[in-house]
Amino acid sequence: MLNLNLPTLAPTKATTASTPGTTALTTQQCYIHPVVLFSILDHYLRRSTGQDRVIGTLLGVRSDDGRIVEIRSCFAVPHFETDDEIQVDMEHHSSVFALHKRANAREQIVGWYATGGALSKYAALIQEFYAQEAAPFSAVHLVVDAEMSNGELSVQCLQGAAIGIKAHSENCLFLPVPYELQYQDAELSALQAASAESELVSDMEQLERTICELRAMLERVTKYVRSVCAGNTKANTVVGKYLMDMLAV
Repeated sequence: MLNLNLPTLAPTKATTASTPGTTALTTQQCYIHPVVLFSILDHYLRRSTGQDRVIGTLLGVRSDDGRIVEIRSCFAVPHFETDDEIQVDMEHHSSVFALHKRANAREQIVGWYATGGALSKYAALIQEFYAQEAAPFSAVHLVVDAEMSNGELSVQCLQGAAIGIKAHSENCLFLPVPYELQYQDAELSALQAASAESELVSDMEQLERTICELRAMLERVTKYVRSVCAGNTKANTVVGKYLMDMLAV
């Protein structure tokens, strides 16, 4: 008979797979900044030849009770993975995090990410390390399908829960955590512009378009000035002063 320790709405004493006998404060909601997903995709595109998966550390802030996590940034962590073992460069992780703390003192380790359409068989072992780094809070695990196997960028937000009578790193069940993408106004405008369909043009074509637009504006201004001089259009002092300033330049 297995004892399944599920996260509860209130912080409870639970035996986690990484820190037996400690208090694990579970996460109830995650907010992810778009720059985090872009950084993960960039890491995946720059991966070494023959590497199928990349991993890294998630950074952000938590609410006072630890239930709400805001994932603001991340950084890559080199690792080597085979069918029999996995090696993760924890020294690199510690060094980069120390440098990041100098510039962003409020941000802390909130979990880790990995690419792929499903959980890695080593996910529980890596979760054990990040659970210690994020203690006393639970570590969030983002799984990003960078290959877009289903035709879209699939994101899973998870956290680990211990199963079994005794806590072992391999006895870890990953449970989903609700998440939302959190956009700032500037980020939303950039994403809308990036998602809009637009054709790529050369520098000469762009220059030609700019000259044509400038010529059309000059013709419109010339037509207005001639109409005012002929008495067909009432003069506008604001427009007149603006044109005079432009010509003075």
